[in-house]
Amino acid sequence: MRKLAKKGNMNERIDVVLRKFRSRMTSYPPGMCPLTLYRSLLQISMNQSCGKCVPCRAGLYEVDQLLLNILNGNGSEHTLEKMQEKCRMIAATADCAVGVVGANLILDSLTEFEDEYRSHIETGRCAENVQQTVPCITLCPAHVDVPGYIALVKDGDFEGAVKVIRDSNPFPTACAFVCEHPCERKCRRSIVDEPLNIRGLKKYAVDQAAADTVPTPAVNVSTGKKIAIVGAGPSGMTAAYFLGLMGHRVEIFEEHDKPGGMLRYGIPEYRLPKDRLDQDITSILNAGDIELKCGIKIGRDITFSDLKKDYDAVYLGLGAQLGNRMPMENADAKNVIPAADFLQDVANGSAPDLTGKKVVLIGGGNVAMDAARTAVRLNAESIHVFTRKRDDYTALASEMEGAMQEGVRFRTLLSFLNIETDGDTNEVKAVWLQPEILAEYDENGLMTTEHSSNYPYRFKCDYLILGVGQRTDVAHFESEGIPVERGRIVADESCMVSECEGVFSGGDCVTGPSTAINAIAAGQVAAYNIDEYLGYHHKVGLEAVIPAAYPNACIPTGRAEIEEKDPFERRTNFDHVELSMTHEEAMREAGRCLRCDHYGCGVMEGGRGK
Repeated sequence: MRKLAKKGNMNERIDVVLRKFRSRMTSYPPGMCPLTLYRSLLQISMNQSCGKCVPCRAGLYEVDQLLLNILNGNGSEHTLEKMQEKCRMIAATADCAVGVVGANLILDSLTEFEDEYRSHIETGRCAENVQQTVPCITLCPAHVDVPGYIALVKDGDFEGAVKVIRDSNPFPTACAFVCEHPCERKCRRSIVDEPLNIRGLKKYAVDQAAADTVPTPAVNVSTGKKIAIVGAGPSGMTAAYFLGLMGHRVEIFEEHDKPGGMLRYGIPEYRLPKDRLDQDITSILNAGDIELKCGIKIGRDITFSDLKKDYDAVYLGLGAQLGNRMPMENADAKNVIPAADFLQDVANGSAPDLTGKKVVLIGGGNVAMDAARTAVRLNAESIHVFTRKRDDYTALASEMEGAMQEGVRFRTLLSFLNIETDGDTNEVKAVWLQPEILAEYDENGLMTTEHSSNYPYRFKCDYLILGVGQRTDVAHFESEGIPVERGRIVADESCMVSECEGVFSGGDCVTGPSTAINAIAAGQVAAYNIDEYLGYHHKVGLEAVIPAAYPNACIPTGRAEIEEKDPFERRTNFDHVELSMTHEEAMREAGRCLRCDHYGCGVMEGGRGK
C-alpha cells in the first residue's frame, strides 16, 4: 500500500542542509587557495556518485588523493601527469554526468591555475599573495573599510562613519544611493543567514550626517605642484580630492556646465537626487587648493599640448558619455536615440514628450533600465525591452524588478534586425525582430543563440532607445599622441599612460563603460601614483576612531531591506524612490556584522583589514 511521505522526511531534511551548504559556498572568501576550492568541488562529485561505474566510484577518489598529495607538498611532475591521465580517462568512460563533470573540473583547474600547481609542487605552499582577505573590503574596488564604518554606525557616530568611507571614497552619498555593492557578494554573514545590507547602512549614515557637513581631513602643506584633471566625473573628482589633500594645486576642466559626469547626466533623479550629489561635490572642492572650470572642452577651448606644458602632471578622467548607435540602415532616423544621450537630454531639461508613444528599448544593462524607467515617467504609453539572450540582462536584479513593477515589459530570445522608418518624415515606425533559440554555452560559460525557424516579425514603435553601450570622445587626445586602442586610452594598472611622461588616465575611458565605484577606485589609484611620480609619498589622515570589535552571537536574523515607494506613485514623477531605514532597522542590521576585520579572515592580516 502506498503511503504519503511524512512531514520532515529524510529528503526534506537534506534539502535544509544543502541550503545551508550553498550559503557556505557563496561566502568562500577572496584569496583562498584555488586548489583547496577545487578539492571541495571534487568531493561534492564524489558524494553524488551512485557507485555503479568504476571510473566515477574509484577514479574520482584516486584523483582526490593525488590532489591531496599536491596540497600537502608531496606532489611532483609525475603526480600532475598521473592526475591528468586519470581525469581524461574518467571523462571519457564514466556512465553519467557526475564523473564527467567532476573530472573535467580538475582538468580545467590544471589549465586555469597552472601557476598555483607549480607553486605547491616546487615550494610546497600557495603562490605568493594567496591568502584569505576580508571579503567586503577586498571586493569593494575602492577598498573602503566596510566593517569600520558599520561599527561606527552601530555606535551612533555617523560623522565618523562618513569619514571612514571618505578615507577611500569621496563620494559616500552617491555610492550610498547607486553603488552596485559588490562588497555584499561574499559577505561571510551568508554563513549564518544573509549578507549585510552594506549599501543600506551607508545610506543611513549619510542620511544622518550629510557629507557637506562632515569636515574633510587636514590638508598637507602646499607642494607647489600643479595637476590638471580633465573630466569632473567620479574618477576625476576622486583624483582631485586626494591630490588636493596631499597639498597639490589641482585644476579640473569639465565640458559640461556642472560637475559629476555620469552621476549627474547619466543617472536619473529618482535614483540619485542631484542636491545629494552636490553634497559630495561640495566637500571634494573644499578639500584643498582645487579649482573647477566648467564649460571648457579640451580640443576646443584649450589643447592637450597646453596642459602638458603648463602642468606638472595631467589626469584624463574622460568617462564614456557618448551613446553608441548600431551600424545599420536608419540608425540615425528621427526618434532613434542612444540610451546615454536620452538620459543626458532628460538631465539637461530637454526631455522628449513621450505621452501616448510606444517605446522600444534594445539592451539589458543598468543604463538601459534607467532609460526604460525614465520613459515611464515621461508618460510613454508602453515600454518594451528586447534582448537576444538572458545573459544580456546585466542590470542589477533590483533595477529590473523596479522596472517591471512600474510597467516595463521584457522579452528575450529576440535579435534586432533592422529599423523601419516613414519615408516622408524619416521617423521610426517599427523594428524587425528575429526569434532565437538557445544553443551551446561558449568558453566563458555564457549561453549562445541561433536563429529560430520562426519568421521575423514587425513590432510597431514611435520611439527607439538603443541601450547598446557608450564610448569616449578621444579624437583630440589621439591626435595629440595619446595611445588609443579600440576607442579607449591605453593605461596600465597604475593609471600611467605609456610613452606619455606625466600623463595618467583611468575610469571608463580606459576600461570601457563600468560602474561609479570602479571609476572612483581608478581616481584614487591615480592620485597616489601621481603623488609618487612627483616625488612624494603622502598619506591622507583618517580622523575617526573605529570602535573595538566584540564577538557576535551569530543568531540568525532577517536582513533589513531598503523599502521603496509604491510603484503606482513613483512612476508619476522623478522624486527619489527609496525610503530611509528606521533607526531600529539600522542598529539591528549593523549589529549583524561579524567584524571580519578582526575575526576570521582579518586575523590573518593582523587585525584591521585593508
